[in-house]
Amino acid sequence: MNEWHLIERLQQGEEAAFKIIVETWQDMVYNTALGIVQQPEDAEDIAQETFAQVYQSVRFFKGESKLSTWLYRITISKAMDHLRRAKRKKRFAFIRSLVGDEQEADLHPPDFHHPGVVLDNKESAAVLFKAIAKLPDNQRIAFTLHKVEGLSHQEIGSIMDATVSSVESRRSGRRF
Repeated sequence: MNEWHLIERLQQGEEAAFKIIVETWQDMVYNTALGIVQQPEDAEDIAQETFAQVYQSVRFFKGESKLSTWLYRITISKAMDHLRRAKRKKRFAFIRSLVGDEQEADLHPPDFHHPGVVLDNKESAAVLFKAIAKLPDNQRIAFTLHKVEGLSHQEIGSIMDATVSSVESRRSGRRF
């Protein structure tokens, strides 16, 4: 079935179309969120928020990009919002610990495991994902979409609304 027909069906309120969208793209949305936030439970929440937003805002989708591009954009936006909220909570918890609050700030996230990483590579992957978490937001997104999701520089440029050369420089870590 063509994407635009599926979108039209969803815009008309057809629940079966929404179910098809979720079933088709849920792994992509979850894995993208997980690559960015590195917490399975948070990635599940972000995936749910992403599909909720798709359902609520599908009437505004004009088809100027592919459905998957739109889904990536929503997922990345939700994941980055989550990280910003988590940073604020972490700063607040740290401040509370300084003033003697009984609850200590959790400054060390639990070990991270991505479903696409083979068991033999889990230890190396954990080191890699910790390094990815330290990248600036744009570099983290470009790297995750390219190396984890396997997207081309052109696809990433479309998702991030950037040129291919800008994506290449973000992905490689060079300053621009």
